[in-house]
Amino acid sequence: MRDDDKRLAAEAAVAEIADGMRVGLGSGTTVAFAIAAVGRRLADWPSATFFSTSQRTTNAARDAGIPIARFADRAELDLAIDGVDEVDPQFRAIKGGGGAMLREKIIAGAARRMVAIADGTKRVARLGTAPVPVEILPFARSFVADRVAGLGAEPVLRMTTAGREFRTNQGNLILDCRFGAIANPEKLAADLQAIPGALGHGLFLAEIDALYVAADGIVTKMERSAP
Repeated sequence: MRDDDKRLAAEAAVAEIADGMRVGLGSGTTVAFAIAAVGRRLADWPSATFFSTSQRTTNAARDAGIPIARFADRAELDLAIDGVDEVDPQFRAIKGGGGAMLREKIIAGAARRMVAIADGTKRVARLGTAPVPVEILPFARSFVADRVAGLGAEPVLRMTTAGREFRTNQGNLILDCRFGAIANPEKLAADLQAIPGALGHGLFLAEIDALYVAADGIVTKMERSAP
């Protein structure tokens, strides 16, 4: 059932794509359904250009017949479609379960509009059920872990199933940091960003413009309220 809801949310978001758009594709299990949907409809957008947030997404896109363009040559996109690990009523989210949050945040920042897709289990009253991933320079592993612990977290170095250190596409490490219920996500984001050696984090607080959530086969579209 959750996979059905993920697919419905993804297909609803993909309907926002128009020919000629420059579209960023995020990472994760829900985005996999979006990639499949784009692949099926690629002929509808002969002039659209697609960009990827991770090597895994690039591989999946190419398997679906979607050419991936070089993002380094672009400063602005029209649309980004991405999943979330959890999202609160203010459209603040935690992302990075797949380890691509640094590139995901860059793509989201470049996009005029970012839409998030999720099944109903990802909606929370307050952020903090999921750990906050923090991408770190390997040189600063112990230092950053100590500083993050000082903010009240339990940082855990992410490992692969083979027992090796998880490496991002940039070759960096990830600390998965459990803070519990986060009372002030904006302050926490600023505190994490201020740590030397912390290159990025999974708090997405202002990037999401719209949210497609599917629960029990019903898709709900929500737009961020104007400030």
